[in-house]
Amino acid sequence: MSNFKYFVFHKPFGCLSQFTKEHPSHITLADFCKNIPRDVFPVGRLDKDSEGLLLLTNDKSVNHKLLNPKFKHSRTYLVQVEGIPTKEAIEKLESGVEIKLKKTIHHTLPCSVQLLDNQPIVSERNPPIRFRKTVPDAWLKMILTEGKNRQVRKMCAKVGFPVLRLIRQSIEGIELGTQELGAVIEVDGFEFKKSLNLL
Repeated sequence: MSNFKYFVFHKPFGCLSQFTKEHPSHITLADFCKNIPRDVFPVGRLDKDSEGLLLLTNDKSVNHKLLNPKFKHSRTYLVQVEGIPTKEAIEKLESGVEIKLKKTIHHTLPCSVQLLDNQPIVSERNPPIRFRKTVPDAWLKMILTEGKNRQVRKMCAKVGFPVLRLIRQSIEGIELGTQELGAVIEVDGFEFKKSLNLL
């Protein structure tokens, strides 16, 4: 009988993707994930300013398969950007741009980018983004098969459209759906791995 546990968490803005507080003011996973085993940790991470789907497990094989770039698992993001991206900017994002990772330059893999006609239905952010009457904004749906540090933010900044809000909607077949902000849900191991194409 396996003691592996699998969880899906809807990470709010401002929450760190870790259980330890490095400062008393920090909001961490420990503030939301109160009844899960001590050996469960996030698979990958979302930075403090990003929101959305975060997976947690004590099954280390999931970590290896999901985070290894050679497996190319898809990750879908809703991205609110400052300005209205041009067709040229979207084509650049899709074909790949050069971003800086620590001291190296990384050329991002081809990805899918769609300019949404309407604002998607998303949870309220606390605090809300700063509204500017003079600067329009737009929402993109971006599907990537890699997850470098702050990659989406760096990509959008590279083509001149800074990110205002970033929400991970899905990893492969596991979707955030209507899961409430801050909610953590335990998932059956077989369904979890099947949805992530790990079987």
